[in-house]
Amino acid sequence: RRIYPRINPAVIVGVTHGDEIVIADAHFPAKTCNPSAIRADGIPAAALVSGIGALIDLDRYATPVIMMAPVPGDELDPAVEASYREALGGYSGEVLRLPREEFYARAKAAFAVVQSGETAQYGNVILKKGNAL
Repeated sequence: RRIYPRINPAVIVGVTHGDEIVIADAHFPAKTCNPSAIRADGIPAAALVSGIGALIDLDRYATPVIMMAPVPGDELDPAVEASYREALGGYSGEVLRLPREEFYARAKAAFAVVQSGETAQYGNVILKKGNAL
């Protein structure tokens, strides 16, 4: 597996089956949700998704890709999800959409939160690790 050179080892060292890693956009309240959030300023979220996705297997028993649902009145840019699917090697499975507060609750319980330099609205994604090596 190719290791993306800007992945902080703290993001994946010790991650086990069922753990979740949040790749947050630049607007996400990362430190509020998870005081040990790791900053990855200037790195696009899709690059982090690709790098982390290459190092962990996605869960096969639960929806492994979770994104934030839009607040009523907002619209999603389908290119954001498409870029994450591509970054995960053409992932074609389900993407679970959670309301904002539920997404924040998942981030608070996550194994790791990485705040990217992503500026796209609703550019937050959670990857759930599977049990394969």
